[in-house]
Amino acid sequence: MEPYETIDEYIAQFPEDVKQKLEEIRALIHQLVPLATEKISYGIPTFFLKKNLVHFAGYKTHIGFYPGADGVKHFLGEIEGKYSYSKGTIQFPLVEELPLDLIERIVRYREAENLAKKKFKMTF
Repeated sequence: MEPYETIDEYIAQFPEDVKQKLEEIRALIHQLVPLATEKISYGIPTFFLKKNLVHFAGYKTHIGFYPGADGVKHFLGEIEGKYSYSKGTIQFPLVEELPLDLIERIVRYREAENLAKKKFKMTF
């Protein structure tokens, strides 16, 4: 069992400044992809559209944003030198404003990826 059952429960644990940033990301994703559903996956907030769309999480010094390896790679030119990142993760420092325009483009990219994928069907 995961420690949080809802994104509301997850966000409630943080100080106000972190809560505000997490809620900003959540509201933006709802606005951009209204058909995406919320869930907790890997213990963190996740939006789902046919499969996991993006995850996000709060930490002491940053907001973790997880668009997967393709999501990071596609926007590497805008991420590199500005944010810490790894294969599928971007870290947005708490002391800076969230780059909502970048997050929007990443979410739209991931939405297009998810909607383009078709389930494999075997036919005989």
